[in-house]
Amino acid sequence: MQSRDDIPSVLYGLQHIHNDKELLNKIFVILEEHCTTESSQATGRPGMPLWNILVLGVLRLSLNIDYDRLMELANNHITIRQMLGHGGIFNADHRYALQTIKDNIGILNADILCKINDIVVSSGHKFVGLREDAPLRGKADSYVFETNVDFPTDVKLSYDALRNAIRMIVVLCTIFYLPGWREHKAIVNKIKRLGRRVTASKRSKPQSDKGKKAKQEQLQKAHSEYIKYAIRQIERIETTLKVLPVADFIAKPMIAEIKMFVDFAKLQNDQMFRRVMLNEKIPNNEKIFSVFEEYTEWISKGKAGVRVEFGVKVCILEDQYGFILHHRIMQNETDCGIAVDFIKDSQERFPALRMCSFDKGFHSPSNQRDLAEILDLAVLPKKGKRNKSETDRECQEEFVKARYQHSAVESAINALEVHGLDRCPDRGLEHFNNYVALGILGRNLHQLGCKIRNKAREEAERENRKLQRAA
Repeated sequence: MQSRDDIPSVLYGLQHIHNDKELLNKIFVILEEHCTTESSQATGRPGMPLWNILVLGVLRLSLNIDYDRLMELANNHITIRQMLGHGGIFNADHRYALQTIKDNIGILNADILCKINDIVVSSGHKFVGLREDAPLRGKADSYVFETNVDFPTDVKLSYDALRNAIRMIVVLCTIFYLPGWREHKAIVNKIKRLGRRVTASKRSKPQSDKGKKAKQEQLQKAHSEYIKYAIRQIERIETTLKVLPVADFIAKPMIAEIKMFVDFAKLQNDQMFRRVMLNEKIPNNEKIFSVFEEYTEWISKGKAGVRVEFGVKVCILEDQYGFILHHRIMQNETDCGIAVDFIKDSQERFPALRMCSFDKGFHSPSNQRDLAEILDLAVLPKKGKRNKSETDRECQEEFVKARYQHSAVESAINALEVHGLDRCPDRGLEHFNNYVALGILGRNLHQLGCKIRNKAREEAERENRKLQRAA
């Protein structure tokens, strides 16, 4: 009870779910409908009880740890093993393998986790004593959830695409005994050297006209050498693909992925040529910022000291008790474009939501009108100059009070970033969505556990005072 670590707080929330049989049954109905505890013959995945999958998944995000640390905790942390159902003095009746944990947590998808999250939040409202007819007051804001990418440059993206295409083509040539790629390591190293030469040619910035002209010629020469060698390797890859058995069940998916990497390398080489040789400015909508996380966006929110972020924006809605009611992954969407739909979706989950505050990024005339119809109070400040009626509306006591309280949502965003939702280590848009949903569920369980722990502390302190007075 006195521990300030995150693990006891998360376990308090999980214990609350486990001890409430009605709540636990609702969650198991959802899990059993979409998940299986049986072993998978297709992937060789050993089965795991649904409760253990949920506990380990929540711990991974709430503690912001990787699978290696999670395996260590699952095998050696006494309290966590008790929560997983492994008792005994030596606490060694069952051991978890790394791949088993990865495969089983991977069956939790975003739809399942959102349904479970709704149940957990409702349970949290019941614990804090929220009446059924009491209104919920929300605070909505968005932030950038970063993908696991480095700062993208044309050369680096082209190199990533080529080295992965070559790596996979070598695997296929080894399987089907095809020649031509014996020196693949030297080829990849040469691509890397030529890329470094391009990077080195960008470093100095001469001031004189003569120096600038010489620098431009050096830059064009380095890019020309890189592009010519890259095109030569792309032609070799395409030649090898023509002799591979396309219908083979092993080769077919790998060939499709190789073609994807080749197309990506062609795109980057073409953009390099247009930008350096033809002095064209590449439109932002033509750019791709990651070979592996192609959904990554270039986002500039104007934060101090943060010029640009690479990821996808996530919008969250926090209530007055600190629970995250709903979230939305804003892929190619803006704050003002999702405000009304986001609130409508939230009200379908929690009809008691009657008030919500936003920042100016969500403002538009239509949003002001539509939100006023579905909410009792829509705290949405206007951008720019206000007329008299708008000034009067924003000077109302309830509006001003909610506006001051809105900044508390930044604390919720910071807590999400600290507890896993700062940078996504998983690859692919589907896993990105699952990661966000699991992080939201983990945060709500952590928040519920903190409230349970604090209440237990207060009760213990009251008992101690009673005993002291009696003595």
